[in-house]
Amino acid sequence: MSGALQAVYQNLRSFITIPTAVNYLVVAGGGGAGYSGAGGAGGYRTGVLFGIGSSFTITVGAGGAGVSGSSAAGSKGSDSVFSSITSTGGGNGPGDIAPRTGGTGGSGGGGTETSGTGGAGNTPSTSPSQGNNGGNAATSFGGGGGGASAVGGNGIVVVKAGDGGDGTASSITGTSVTYAGGGGGGVYQAGGSVGAGGAGGGGAGAQNQNVATSGSANTGGGGGGGGYLGGYGTGGSGGSGVVIIAYPSTFSDFTSIGGGLTYTKTTSGGNTIYKFTAGTGTVTV
Repeated sequence: MSGALQAVYQNLRSFITIPTAVNYLVVAGGGGAGYSGAGGAGGYRTGVLFGIGSSFTITVGAGGAGVSGSSAAGSKGSDSVFSSITSTGGGNGPGDIAPRTGGTGGSGGGGTETSGTGGAGNTPSTSPSQGNNGGNAATSFGGGGGGASAVGGNGIVVVKAGDGGDGTASSITGTSVTYAGGGGGGVYQAGGSVGAGGAGGGGAGAQNQNVATSGSANTGGGGGGGGYLGGYGTGGSGGSGVVIIAYPSTFSDFTSIGGGLTYTKTTSGGNTIYKFTAGTGTVTV
């Protein structure tokens, strides 16, 4: 570029205060579990969005509720939204009602014993994929919930419930953090081992009438599957999601952020980083 053109570019650049492109991470709420079958992780989407406009909507999805002392299914996680990008809530762990199939979602919920199949992940379909399928159950051993980078593990008869699928790491904040791990399956008897939660906030399963571990907040982790022995235990709830936006600090801060949103603003590596951890609202650029 010639010196004259460079000068013109720099002069024009001084008038541009709205970022022309932003990096984003959008993770939905993880699925809640019933007994045995675990909740799937919330959908995980990351990339660069060009032309964000003068305002856009942010929604941070809540985790789905787990079920206590009941044969009912857990609840699906809620979607997270940044402008035109939507990540789908994690699939729920099913109840003790045939066909005992895990719920669909960003990642699918695990199947419930005796032979329930895992729910489909990446539903609806995105490219790249926002998540993976849940694992299948085996007699008395629930399937693990799917995670952002791996399918949920299958239950193994007499041995153990399925582990949750691992999530995916992101360094958008300047520090590597893993998000969207699936929940571990629960056990419907006294013997064998429960499923471990997937890396990225997935909750571990439970045995007997113990309480399963919930997904970690702001990771989109799935809830661990509950157990059963003479009565239903408690399935874990899904972890809430998160929306993170980063762009060069040479651009201005956002003009206004809706009061319904909870967020922090930091800087790292020359970027301004907004991390939204709860709520919904409009952001004005």
